[in-house]
Amino acid sequence: MAAVEAVLIAGPTASGKSRLALALARRLDGVIVNADSMQVYDGLSILTARPTAAEMAAVPHELYGHVNPAIAYSAGAYVRDAAASLAAAKAAGKLPIVCGGTGLYFKALLGLLDTMPPVPAAIRERWRGRLAAEGASVLHHLLAQRDPAAAERIASADGQRIVRALEVGEASGQTLSALQAGQGAGPLSDARTIKVVLTPARPVLRERIARRFGEMLGEGVLAEVAAFRAMQGAMDGSAARAIGVDELGAVIDGALDIATARELAVTRTRQYAKRQETWFRHQFGPDWQRLEEADPDRIAGI
Repeated sequence: MAAVEAVLIAGPTASGKSRLALALARRLDGVIVNADSMQVYDGLSILTARPTAAEMAAVPHELYGHVNPAIAYSAGAYVRDAAASLAAAKAAGKLPIVCGGTGLYFKALLGLLDTMPPVPAAIRERWRGRLAAEGASVLHHLLAQRDPAAAERIASADGQRIVRALEVGEASGQTLSALQAGQGAGPLSDARTIKVVLTPARPVLRERIARRFGEMLGEGVLAEVAAFRAMQGAMDGSAARAIGVDELGAVIDGALDIATARELAVTRTRQYAKRQETWFRHQFGPDWQRLEEADPDRIAGI
């Protein structure tokens, strides 16, 4: 393992990434570094399926729940935090095992994203003002005209990401998708990493998603969402977009029964998993090992 500087484990939600990372960390004296854009936030450990307290006590885990949900957290901020965690693992003689479902985080770590240009405050405030005045769907239509590739992968209701794409485009003179296709500096060398993406069969994944949400209900996720909604600024940030916040919030408000909320959240999670699968299939090349099962013995090079 001397020539390998990290193991990367990607895959759709509920595919078994955390279980595989834990097995490898135990076997290889590793440190697990989060690469999931929802699990970085404090306050939703159950809903975002963060590793349990027992799992986090068994081996070192980094970048889980370390961000205030009221704070905007970008891919650039993630790379800076991850670079520090990777350096600390190396200094301690431990193998970093980067695990998560956010594909852009992996590309950024490998230097496959250009550094995003700074956006002047005036441009940022103007687009935020338009979002408040016109709504996300109107700006999404505008983004589709200016940057069709970005509009295709950003949901029409995701105002924060729509505005980000528009403001970066205006500030840089290039589309966000063009910038993200570029080559930048990353803390990991593509040639010195073992890269794995989990690809469970669709029926298996669908069943796991449904079962997991039921387990979350049993673990107290409704109370967790209620506490999250009471955190100052939490509902204004990206963490509030986590699947289940709206559905369980409606239960808390008396607008939905728990069975309907569960069905809606499971459906949305399955749709999200499908989008992740499509992204990984198109964005990750043949140097990523495809594994249907989260079995460490099937990973080549370890």
